[in-house]
Amino acid sequence: MLVRTFPPINAVPGVEICSRQRVWDGRFPLDVVRFRHRRFDETLSGVKTWEVWRRGRAAAVLPYDPSVDAVVLIEQFRLPALAAGLDPVLVELPAGLCDEGETPETTARREMKEEMGLTVGALLHVGGFLLTPGGADELCELYAGHVQAPQADDEGVAGHAGAPDEHEDIRVRVWPADRAIEAALSGRMTNSVTTIGLLWLAAQRETLRKEWLKI
Repeated sequence: MLVRTFPPINAVPGVEICSRQRVWDGRFPLDVVRFRHRRFDETLSGVKTWEVWRRGRAAAVLPYDPSVDAVVLIEQFRLPALAAGLDPVLVELPAGLCDEGETPETTARREMKEEMGLTVGALLHVGGFLLTPGGADELCELYAGHVQAPQADDEGVAGHAGAPDEHEDIRVRVWPADRAIEAALSGRMTNSVTTIGLLWLAAQRETLRKEWLKI
């Protein structure tokens, strides 16, 4: 198992840490923190108790091929989606947590290879997004990545990938950009990072195509 370390949650101006306790120290630790913070009226809040799931930094890539105006997305089973009452097979971007000492850009390139079998060229940073700010510290750095879309069948399926030692079962599918963006706009992409990436592409596609078609 990969060992990852997580710094303690410390006070900053306007925040008083009353106590902190690590109640689970598995792959993703769980910290219980008692704290007070300065309210908007400048008074201090009462003492709050919060559980924080420590997941750390992550990276995701929206793989885009400007020459055919298509994105390459993955599909895989997600147990939490099933727990939420959703179809557990989600359409996603290749993504993963940063290894110890790894930059998000390095993570992005590694995950592209592991989850798609593709090499990504230029990476354009879109932004950093907290995925579950009410309960976890996971900060996902999102990139748009220049790729050459693989050959696909009539259903858009371009193959399967994933790390065998992690029992990953990933299907790779090529989507026309218009179709993927329409799915995001209509709320059919239940993975939040996928939706963010596609909505960003909807706003920036023409500019991105002009720039990347020069490469």
